[in-house]
Amino acid sequence: MRDADFDRLYRREAQGLYGFLAYRTGDRALAEDLLADTFERALRARRGFDRRRGTERNWLYAIALNLLRDHARRAATEGRAVDRVRSGAPLSADSGADDVERRDELQRALATLAEEEREAIALRFGSELTVPEMAELLSLPLSTVEGRVYRALRKLRERL
Repeated sequence: MRDADFDRLYRREAQGLYGFLAYRTGDRALAEDLLADTFERALRARRGFDRRRGTERNWLYAIALNLLRDHARRAATEGRAVDRVRSGAPLSADSGADDVERRDELQRALATLAEEEREAIALRFGSELTVPEMAELLSLPLSTVEGRVYRALRKLRERL
């Protein structure tokens, strides 16, 4: 991939990818960091990109998904370590704003979903991908992706 192609890829995909990451993490600063890391990895690996294996968009989202999963694993490990240090001490909540409360409620509801369902919701609504685009990105049958989105939305409605 040439430099001009990479610049075009950034201009075309950065906003949607940021939306996906922000939706998935619930943290704009973290989403910005993950977006930067995604494009840094893509820039370093651009010579190895092979159009026969998939689209540029799929390649980019695969990098972002791997970074997101790596971050989640690290956060879980850090969380367990903090819990051990605190010996189960509860966190204090200092939130008076309704929008913060609603966001927290949504994050709690999302946390009850299976990993695949959270990923489907983030791709569909955070990145605004269509279900066929999601199926292509995830290399899954369309019916599987439709089912994940449907089940996730049903579960969220029940919890909210």
